[in-house]
Amino acid sequence: MTSRPRASGLLRVIGPGLLFAGAAVGVSHLVQSTRAGAEYGLGLLGLILVACAVKYPAFSFGPRYAAATGRSLLWGYRRRGSWAVGLYGLLTVATMFTIEAAVTLVTAGLAQALIGVRIPVVVLAAAILGGCALLLALGRYAWLDRAIKLMIAVLTVSTLVATVLVLRRLPWATMTGAGLGGFSVADVAFAAALVGWMPSAIDIAVWSSLWTLARARQTGYRPTVREAGLDFDIGYVGTMLLAVCFLLLGAGVMHASGRAFAAGPGAFAAQVVALYAETLGAWSGPLLGLAAFAVMLSTTVTVVDGFPRALSSLRAVLRDERGDEAIEGKAYWISLAVLAAGSLLVIGPFAGRLKALVDLATTLSFLTAPALSALNHLAVTGSEVPEEGRPGPWLRRWSLAGIALQGAFAAGYVWLRFGPS
Repeated sequence: MTSRPRASGLLRVIGPGLLFAGAAVGVSHLVQSTRAGAEYGLGLLGLILVACAVKYPAFSFGPRYAAATGRSLLWGYRRRGSWAVGLYGLLTVATMFTIEAAVTLVTAGLAQALIGVRIPVVVLAAAILGGCALLLALGRYAWLDRAIKLMIAVLTVSTLVATVLVLRRLPWATMTGAGLGGFSVADVAFAAALVGWMPSAIDIAVWSSLWTLARARQTGYRPTVREAGLDFDIGYVGTMLLAVCFLLLGAGVMHASGRAFAAGPGAFAAQVVALYAETLGAWSGPLLGLAAFAVMLSTTVTVVDGFPRALSSLRAVLRDERGDEAIEGKAYWISLAVLAAGSLLVIGPFAGRLKALVDLATTLSFLTAPALSALNHLAVTGSEVPEEGRPGPWLRRWSLAGIALQGAFAAGYVWLRFGPS
């Protein structure tokens, strides 16, 4: 009989799961889930829930591997062979600039809307990236952990209150798919973009393993697999709940408004907050504005930390060093600077085309998800993982089914978009 995690142990473990939530709850929720509700009513609610269920094993294997082995998921890739590390590196380089650019652009748009001053969005994006870097330089993991916990608390309370207020306005007739209006190529493209970051990109599994190890170094307590899993589950269930909340907000407030979304980030953010305020009351504008900014700031901070943390660890793993610990040195800061500069270069051409950039970033993640999920499965079932730390038969089957479904969806999307007409 497996004993329950002790409360004292859990208090020392809690953190990486909330960082996962901080990274996940952002563009996928504020932009994509809200757009899904606004354009399709409740018709895509089932797709959101299925996407979260299908991806669960791949995400959970990150903290599981770290707790079971004391090493990051990247080391698990290395144990499979150089090809696995090379594949991860290739997929990361292919997506990292668009991912960081998308989350930073949305955050900058919200800042633009909240301060009410027409500062160029690229300038705001640069200031936000600089502020995130400063936070990480001063406090490293400890400050990141505290900041995300505060932001997630503000976000959760604000969003739940707003969702309760909008329940009476929901278009229940669209629950059966009546609001979909057929399955056009545009519908398929949006569905792929929605699923790509629902609840997030699979890349975050690697970050979760690194955050689990960082938390262990911070507290001096190495979590058991069960404790790390419970911490992750708390964050994961929270991301699912908030995804549903944002879809409900979009469906209840915007679906029947007949208004089109603006293309610019500042106008898009102001439009979302204004629609909520007009429907729920002027008092709700600051509430929703604060919730939205908390969503995106938490995502931006975790992405600014996550990619450099993974890249510096990847470099160490390739050199057969213990990359789990060599992550906040020179390689980390060089990676952070390169990512920030590259992301700003991406933001420039897309400064007035928020939805186009978001859809590009999320679709790239949708297409790379099957390969990353397969790598996570191979790592967590490897011989270096103690038998008690490996997933049980049901979770393995769930993982394999998820990989197959993601692969089939990706292949189907490519065929529909680029195959013979």
